Amino acid sequence: MSLETLTPNPTWDAASYEDAVDTLAAYNDDLVYKVWGGDWCKDCRKLLPDLGAALEAAEVPDDRIEEYAVDQDKQGPGVDEYGVEYIPTVVVETDDGEEVTRFVEEEDLPPALWLAERIDEEL
Repeated sequence: MSLETLTPNPTWDAASYEDAVDTLAAYNDDLVYKVWGGDWCKDCRKLLPDLGAALEAAEVPDDRIEEYAVDQDKQGPGVDEYGVEYIPTVVVETDDGEEVTRFVEEEDLPPALWLAERIDEEL
């Protein structure tokens, strides 16, 4: 099941976030984005459309974005394995499954900006 909330925000302006898009694009064939959320979740509806737009602007291939819908009890695929407690949660991994960074709902920046900064620091 896919997340409607990850559908790219059509009003998101990639030019305003050029550095973040450039970072995501630089690794668009090297990283996997695992996104947990729920279409019922107000934080997901607020944060994930812009992340979807940033991933689209960075031309991250669809097969590098894995969407995991959780129910209102925050149960769903991979929740226990990845220790997901809050949504949205975005885990960025290398192809061999090494976690590069993780965005969790309470971070102080939008997901695309926060992830791009951490990816720059880590890689």
